[in-house]
Amino acid sequence: MKILIINPNTTTSMTRKIAAAACAVARPDTQIVAANSQNGPASIQGYLDVATCIPGLLEEIKRHQDFDAIVIACFDDTGLDAVRCMVSVPVLGIGEAAYHFASMIATRFSVVTTLSRSVSGLENNLQRYGLAQKCARVRATDIPVLKLEEGDPASMEKIRAEIRNAISQDRAEAIVLGCAGMADLAAQLSDEFGLPVIDGVVAGITLAESLVNSGLKTSRIGAYSSV
Repeated sequence: MKILIINPNTTTSMTRKIAAAACAVARPDTQIVAANSQNGPASIQGYLDVATCIPGLLEEIKRHQDFDAIVIACFDDTGLDAVRCMVSVPVLGIGEAAYHFASMIATRFSVVTTLSRSVSGLENNLQRYGLAQKCARVRATDIPVLKLEEGDPASMEKIRAEIRNAISQDRAEAIVLGCAGMADLAAQLSDEFGLPVIDGVVAGITLAESLVNSGLKTSRIGAYSSV
């Protein structure tokens, strides 16, 4: 099985982090190919970045062939519907995958993301996926996405503080990390706080493998038809 995981921004250090998380969870017989857009924003933080990154994402998809599934490694699920129209293989967004994982292991979860301006878009996605009632709150740390690449202790403490608040104030039973740039933090934070902490990269790869093994592909009837 061959899975393309694509970072819709242009920051290669984030792509390497995403690739490491994907390879760590993939089955031994799964080949992971990680790529990022060549043109577009360096990070995706809100509606404008979501819109401007889509041309570069679609161009990058066209450069790659012969994959069994595609995972879009942006928590906003950027360009997800458009890519599903382009290909017949399963296409997953890490946001949607993470929300579904959380909904199956907890009755309430909270999302911990980056900037406040990203919250509305994530809330809209939760409504669209029919999972808003399971999400207690989307919490912003107000850490810029690229700041996560520095491994700054102050940023880690902001993430921890929001997780503490989610547990005490939201009564969250699981935490979803709302940024692909947090892909390397889930296991550490889960151990530290004693509850499931879900990374969308791991969720996306795992679900992609399951769909491929089940012989399922994107429907070509209706909304995802290419004609």
